[in-house]
This record gives sequence, structure tokens and C-alpha cells, in this order.
Amino acid sequence: MLRIAAFAFSLFALPVQAFTFAGLDGSHIDLNDWRGQPVLVVNTASLCGFTRQYGDMQALYEQYGPQGLVVLAVPSDDFRQEFSSNEEVAEFCRVQTGLTFPITEITSVRGAGAHPFYQWLASEHGHVPSWNFNKALIGVDGELIGFWGSSTRPVARAITRPIRSALP
Repeated sequence: MLRIAAFAFSLFALPVQAFTFAGLDGSHIDLNDWRGQPVLVVNTASLCGFTRQYGDMQALYEQYGPQGLVVLAVPSDDFRQEFSSNEEVAEFCRVQTGLTFPITEITSVRGAGAHPFYQWLASEHGHVPSWNFNKALIGVDGELIGFWGSSTRPVARAITRPIRSALP
């Protein structure tokens, strides 16, 4: 039992770049591939009142992506507002909505089954998504720059200012 606890502790001590996700398209998303770039990680849901923020996320990606910003959507059904399959999420996000930034498969973002990135966010920074469309901005050094709730749009100055400051 002590061995498991020691492993869990060491997991949280890892730099954010050590985390990987399964991509919506079956790919492997490794945050280490974006070392030296700011990454905006957003837990999303396709059937939420905040889903319109996908458009803001795409606008950020189009405006700041060429300068190095990565936007990563993490669809989650933790709040019971996501489609039941990755195929439905892909149809909605890629075909119906036209999103071009990286998207993970449906992933848990809170509780005991939360993805290790979200466990790190909770244990190291005290941030647990309280609803869909919570945003975490990770700096070029892999450290958390800021965390915003659902009501803060991705294009709000509170987010775009630190993004511009973090761009290489």
C-alpha cells in the first residue's frame, strides 16, 4: 500500500509536459510535444450551454496558433452533457462545428477517475473543474499560468493577455 502512495505522489510531482491523452481521432497526444509553447486546456461538452465557446476556442487557435499557442479540448461527460461516444463527439466537433485544434477522446476531469493531468491540476494547484468549459493555461515552462471558470470566455482579456505574454 505504501508503494502505491509513493507512486501517486511522484505522479503529481511530474512536470505538466509528462502527461499524455488519447486523441479523438485515435492519435496519441503528448504534452511534451508542445514543450516551449503555451497550451490552453479546456474541459468541454457538446451539449452544454457553454458549447458556443468552441467558436471562441477556434478563434484563439486561428489568431495565436501561428505564434505558438496550442488549444486542447478535453471532452468530458463528468457533468452528463457529452455525447455517449467518441464518434458522436468527432462528428459534432469536426464536421458540424469545424474545429481544427487538438481534441482528446471523452475523458474524466474530476474525482477518483480523473485523468492524471486533472489530478495534477487539483493536487498541485487546487483547481478542479466545477462545470464544463473550465480553462487552464499552461506556460512555456509547463507551469500553470491561470485557471478560469465556465463564465469566462476564451477570448476574454483575462485569458488573452496572459496568452500574449506567454507566446515565444
